[in-house]
Amino acid sequence: MYLSAEKKQEIFEKYGKSNSDTGSPESQIALFSFRISHLTEHLKSNRKDYSTEHALRKMVGKRRSLLDYLKKKDISRYRAIIAELGIRK
Repeated sequence: MYLSAEKKQEIFEKYGKSNSDTGSPESQIALFSFRISHLTEHLKSNRKDYSTEHALRKMVGKRRSLLDYLKKKDISRYRAIIAELGIRK
């Protein structure tokens, strides 16, 4: 599997408040970003995998919702996570 429990813990530790902080918007956004990049690479070689494309679109929408929430609540945390993950160009 591409996303092991250790990799999840590493993401939560880096972007969350602790390694058990799975609910903060920053840690969820980071996890979605990792999964989105993995599915994007998969779709580059499997162009007709429409179920994965559908899942990718849903994931991007969920990440967008979390980013909107964070932007509304705390603009400085929003800007920090955007810069750290390199989402906006």
